[in-house]
Amino acid sequence: MEFYGVTLSSRLLLGTARYPSPKILEAAVRASGAEIVTVSLRREGGDQRAGQAFWSLIGELGLRVLPNTAGCHSVKEAVTTAHMARELFGTTWIKLEVIGEADTLQPDVFGLVEAARILGEDGFEVFPYTTEDLVVAERLLEGGCRVLMPWGAPIGSARGLNNLFGLRALRAHFPDVPLVIDAGLGLPSHAAAAMEMGYDAVLLNTAVAEAGDPVRMAEAFALAVDAGRLAHTASPLEPRDMAAPSTPVLGKAVLA
Repeated sequence: MEFYGVTLSSRLLLGTARYPSPKILEAAVRASGAEIVTVSLRREGGDQRAGQAFWSLIGELGLRVLPNTAGCHSVKEAVTTAHMARELFGTTWIKLEVIGEADTLQPDVFGLVEAARILGEDGFEVFPYTTEDLVVAERLLEGGCRVLMPWGAPIGSARGLNNLFGLRALRAHFPDVPLVIDAGLGLPSHAAAAMEMGYDAVLLNTAVAEAGDPVRMAEAFALAVDAGRLAHTASPLEPRDMAAPSTPVLGKAVLA
């Protein structure tokens, strides 16, 4: 798997919010085998250098950081946050979120496309949190994005893959674009299903962080992602309308 010229072994990206403790976060990240973690930039407390222990922990894990613009509801806010993140983390990678609806946290796709274009022109390598809409995807790619991150379901909902038709259509329409399912996964089986469809990776946070045992759940998701990818590369059977006997009829004894 490759993102913006960077080759990665793990197809599981993990968020770093809402864990019971830094120790559990560290153990869960290690159990997941993830090579990329997402980190939200919080403006408050900057002068007091709040949260430095957290940043130190992230640094010690030795992973690639993907800052995000979580909580941004306008183009200006998202672009400003992205610039702050680039300065703080020293990376041109940014997970771009422009939220348009409060209850579902659905992306504002109009603002998303505009912000992606602005950040692309400013030298960012953008990972846009988007919907499965084909037209929006086309506009994001035209704006310079080389990765797309469609939602499976609303953030933190654990509903899995809500629109299988739309997600399959997106995969088929953009066969050469890295696609990452981002948001809404609740079970390892959801992740496996996404990988079986041919998606390149999954990104999740709440399903691991709020599990009864985040470390075991992180490991379970890692296994599911690997299993789903392996199944996809094995060219699985397509669904059939009729039964197909697994035991051959030829050579079967005929009783009079």
